[in-house]
Amino acid sequence: GNDVPSSQWSARIAATHDRVLAAVALHPNVVPELAAAGTLEAAIAEIDRLAAEPRVRAIGETGLDYFRTPEASDQLLQVEAFERHIDLAKKHDIAMQIHDRDAHDDVISTLKRGGAPERTVFHCFSGDADMARIATDEGWYLSFAGTVTFKNAASLREALSVTPLDRILVE
Repeated sequence: GNDVPSSQWSARIAATHDRVLAAVALHPNVVPELAAAGTLEAAIAEIDRLAAEPRVRAIGETGLDYFRTPEASDQLLQVEAFERHIDLAKKHDIAMQIHDRDAHDDVISTLKRGGAPERTVFHCFSGDADMARIATDEGWYLSFAGTVTFKNAASLREALSVTPLDRILVE
């Protein structure tokens, strides 16, 4: 899920279908809207409740998206919500799936500041080789998507080439 209703739906489907597992989270792009509406705390509490369900196996997508959220105050809200999601993944001992768009340095520093969950995955990794080295040195997983085949994605292919095989996921 990427907001409360889709997270609830994901958890409900996983609970009723034995071949389905769920991920729950607040996508960074919805965080400023929830904060403006005064419902962010309640939304995080609901993600916490859902994360405790046995067939919920990941917090995600969570992270930072500065492409769609250029305002500094909204970015700060995203960082705070990301920190809360990191804490939830660790509390429930489940994986965390990261959304990172135009926010590489802040994603890395946020993960390092509080300590990342044991199983941390960068969804649709978009960083360069230096970022890939940092992430894999920390033991994090990098998931590569079709974007790696784009003509203008030379730096992404270089990131893939320096990522150890046991840290690569494909989507």
